[in-house]
Amino acid sequence: MNILAFAATNSSTSINLQLVKSVTNQLEGHNIQLLDINDYEMPIYSQDRNNTGVPQQALDFNEAIKNADAIIIGLAEHNGTFSTAFKNIFDWGSRVEKSFFQNKPMMLLSTSPGPRGGQSVMESASSIFPYFGGNIKAQFSLPSFQDNFSNGTVTTTELAEQLKEKINIFKTELF
Repeated sequence: MNILAFAATNSSTSINLQLVKSVTNQLEGHNIQLLDINDYEMPIYSQDRNNTGVPQQALDFNEAIKNADAIIIGLAEHNGTFSTAFKNIFDWGSRVEKSFFQNKPMMLLSTSPGPRGGQSVMESASSIFPYFGGNIKAQFSLPSFQDNFSNGTVTTTELAEQLKEKINIFKTELF
């Protein structure tokens, strides 16, 4: 199984990327492609720019989704919504292919330093992604990242068990 995984942020110190890596490390036997969305930086989407052509980076990102069997996204929350970097990729990519996520099984993750764990962006993604071919199978929000995560793993027993359960749900959707 080819699994595309990425943190939906351009931060070089992303806590969401750490969470994504923690999850992908638990998916033995699968080919994991870990993308860095910094490799897909492009002009901010506008209708005028769209009329002059789609950037190659948008085409390349869509191709990565097309080649995947499943997707894992670590949703960074900026002011209660998507990071600008991810929103721009999403805007361009959905112009290339309305069914941007191509009905691939998805696992959505989020975390933040605060007690809500990025729940606002998770709620937004959960309501929006299905309109763009998002086939969400599992979701997990980790609150208070610095208190609940260390050395590549969730450290709080209850939260670690919840994450394991969500990973198992996602795994069952892969076969």
